[in-house]
Amino acid sequence: MKPELLKMALILGLLSCVGPFAIDMYLPAMPAMAEDYGVPAAMSQYTLVAFFVAFGICQLFYGPAADMFGRKPPLYFGLVLFLFASVGCALAPTIEWLIALRFVQGVGAASVMSIPRAIIRDRYTGTEATRLMTTIMLVVSVSPMLAPLVGSLLMEPFGWPAVFYGVALATLASLLLIRFALPETLPIAARTPLEIGAMFDAFRVLLRDAYFMGMTLIGGMGMASFFAFLSVSTFLYTDYYGLTPTQFSLAFALNALGFFIASQFAANLCERFGGVAVVKWAVTGFALSAALNLLLNLLGVDDFAMLVGLLLLGNAFLGLVVPTSMVLSLDDHGPIAGTAAALGGTLQMMLGAAAIGIVSAVFDGTPLILVAAVATCGVAAVLLFLLTLRQSPAPAMS
Repeated sequence: MKPELLKMALILGLLSCVGPFAIDMYLPAMPAMAEDYGVPAAMSQYTLVAFFVAFGICQLFYGPAADMFGRKPPLYFGLVLFLFASVGCALAPTIEWLIALRFVQGVGAASVMSIPRAIIRDRYTGTEATRLMTTIMLVVSVSPMLAPLVGSLLMEPFGWPAVFYGVALATLASLLLIRFALPETLPIAARTPLEIGAMFDAFRVLLRDAYFMGMTLIGGMGMASFFAFLSVSTFLYTDYYGLTPTQFSLAFALNALGFFIASQFAANLCERFGGVAVVKWAVTGFALSAALNLLLNLLGVDDFAMLVGLLLLGNAFLGLVVPTSMVLSLDDHGPIAGTAAALGGTLQMMLGAAAIGIVSAVFDGTPLILVAAVATCGVAAVLLFLLTLRQSPAPAMS
């Protein structure tokens, strides 16, 4: 990879870690939070739902703002808000306050979800964009491998509020990174004026674009499957399988390993076979691995190593699906890349929030609900791919 690409990938990858760190780092603390506040476990899961709802919806505002004011000002605003909300979470007197502050955290974190995608589109397209996106995914993939472990190490000696203080320190580092290392990639001449009508026109164009919607929702189904895992993994691994918080953190990290490894091959595979072909075979593999996990569970096979192994395999296929579908969805929308990235991120986060809400509501303490949810996402991704190709011509990405 060219030095310039590598530098940009590291910067955008570290910024993109802010949101995942706010999710993954405090997962081991969820049972302790519920116990300290004296509430049922489901109440602590609402802190995830609140974060994801804000994280998703607010991208709709950051995307157009990034097209109007440049990429860096909205990043500053979002991260400063996120910083103060993180400190507030550590000091929250009740679970209701914590849920509300997690919502505010999500409002701030939304800035580093959509804007990095737009920054990529400002400078790169095709295989080069995919290579950059997958390198960012490499950096982001470190988050779910390390964040729960860091969270458990902070929580054990200092209590769960220390997790949020740790997130606040990471946010300060991100602000310094933007100030001194990230260039502004949208020149003033290319910025879109503040016109509400134009913003809604852009949304209308995107919502009517079957190819954009299809690729966005395919990636969204992959993300929804992971969010379903997030919502119940702590309680499933610790209560059902008896893991300690540190053991949970290590087992959780394995689920990111497949994504981490496979995403590094996405650009080369796209260059050789085309992005559409990569998505086709990867969603098929994801659906088959998820269906096998569900079938084995229904047949009475309840083995922790098997569960983790098949989840790891499914995430490996998602390591090809997610970055490739993101790039394909944005390829035809350069002039409104910020808005397109924001809408795509919002739709995917809403799918994730819905997955968390549904799975949390029906979770019975066993693996069945989780593997059924992942299998449902896999089948839906395949159907969406078939519909996308039928309704819109598939551009070759090389």
